[in-house]
Amino acid sequence: MTTAEFIDIMNTGNPITAGSETHEVMHRLSQEAMRITVELNNSYHTHDEIVELMSELTGVRIDDTFNMFPPFYTDCGKNLRMGKRVFINSGCKFQDQGGIVIGDDVLVGHNCVIATLDHAMDPDRRGDMVPRPVKIGNKVWIGANVTILGGVTVGDGAILAAGAVVTRDVAPRTVVGGVPARVIKTI
Repeated sequence: MTTAEFIDIMNTGNPITAGSETHEVMHRLSQEAMRITVELNNSYHTHDEIVELMSELTGVRIDDTFNMFPPFYTDCGKNLRMGKRVFINSGCKFQDQGGIVIGDDVLVGHNCVIATLDHAMDPDRRGDMVPRPVKIGNKVWIGANVTILGGVTVGDGAILAAGAVVTRDVAPRTVVGGVPARVIKTI
């Protein structure tokens, strides 16, 4: 199975059976992601080197306007797409097998977690996984220590307050915060 075929399967949202070929490809890609993130996180890199490493990690060319303060962690990388002028602060953890799309002009605070996989609810199938994408619009500000769960879409211009756990969609130009995140105000 190619990486492109894997991504197509993950983007269907259908459950992934533990031990299946898709699950095995997921494991192979996680090994590659660990190799690249170890390189990224364990020595100093110029801006251009960071862009190159992130391009290798994602399998697509990252825009030169991208910026990051490592460390950065992911267990796949290949289902992560980012727009222009994206900034990711240190300590972020993206579980992108289910798909993460980040728009233009997005600021991601320290220690943000984006999770796109759920395990099966049935205890007898607990090793199975269900991919659910996260979509982040343009000009979004994600505060420090925010967790965004699978299936969430964040509208353009929204703000996710520090420490929020975002479990459902966020309307454009809305500030949300808390656990679980709730609307604080519109801007």
